[in-house]
Formats: sequence, structure tokens, C-alpha cells
Amino acid sequence: MKNDSELMDMAKEAMKSAYAPYSHFSVGAAVETDDGEVYCGCNIENSSYGATICAERTAISKAVSEGYRRITRIAICDSNNSFAWPCGICRQVMSEFAVEDFYVILEDNGKLSNFFLKELLPNSFSGKDMNKK
Repeated sequence: MKNDSELMDMAKEAMKSAYAPYSHFSVGAAVETDDGEVYCGCNIENSSYGATICAERTAISKAVSEGYRRITRIAICDSNNSFAWPCGICRQVMSEFAVEDFYVILEDNGKLSNFFLKELLPNSFSGKDMNKK
């Protein structure tokens, strides 16, 4: 397992591959599974905008496509070197695969901070909610 700083370094490396010709705003993410595997992703923009995928969902999609269903944390960075808050869609996707104490690692000018997903997305929707009677 990587420490938070190592995971952030992996996110920064992933950010170098970002495809952001429209916003010029690059994002990188590194997600860790419950057995310590790490998958990285970057944002990939598209001229239709709606087809753009965030770095967080790229990393999570890579983990899920390899068979992982439980992620423990994610490090996210951006080209502004400030807190790269995940968007609402990414927060919801995180909640789909997050373990109970899942947390988000963000960096602001070199200082790492951790935020529990339940703080960033309180009362999230779950497919399990549909089956309650």
C-alpha cells in the first residue's frame, strides 16, 4: 500500500497525460483498491463537452474494468496546484465503489488534506435504497 504522498505523486504523473485542449485545466487521479492495487487516470475532454470524462472516473473505471469493486481512497490533483474538488458525478461514482471509511486526498500548494467521502457527499443515493420496503 502507498502512503498518501506516494498516491498523490502517482496522480500528478497521471495528470501529465491529460487531454484538455478546451479548458486547459488538467487533472490527475490515483485510486487505491482494498488490496493495495493502484489505478491512475486523467481527464479526457471532448469537443462535445458531454463526452468528457473526469480523471476520477477514468481511474475508477480502470479499476472496475480489472475486476475491483472496493476502493479505499483516491488522490486528486489539478494543474492549478490547488484543491481539486471532485464534481458531483464523480462523488456519486466514488460512492458506488467506496469502502465505509473511503477518503479523498487533495493538495493545496504542497499541503495534503484528507476528506471523508461521506463529508463530501452526505446522504448519497444508493441502489440498495431502491430495494427497501
